[in-house]
Amino acid sequence: GSEGAATMTEDQVEILEYNFNKVNKHPDPTTLCLIAAEAGLTEEQTQKWFKQRLAEWRRSEGLPSECRSVTD
Repeated sequence: GSEGAATMTEDQVEILEYNFNKVNKHPDPTTLCLIAAEAGLTEEQTQKWFKQRLAEWRRSEGLPSECRSVTD
């Protein structure tokens, strides 16, 4: 199977969205592990999702998508 293109179920996305919005936009490794377990995803998938979701969120807030120096 193709590892990268794992599609998530609505339930899984719901768990991820809930954690992103209500719990923590920057989960530490322990939290990430728990979220992954809760959603039945790998930590890698969960981390990737949070990264993409954060970039989206930053764009919607009018922020740069990455936390680089301002004088980039």
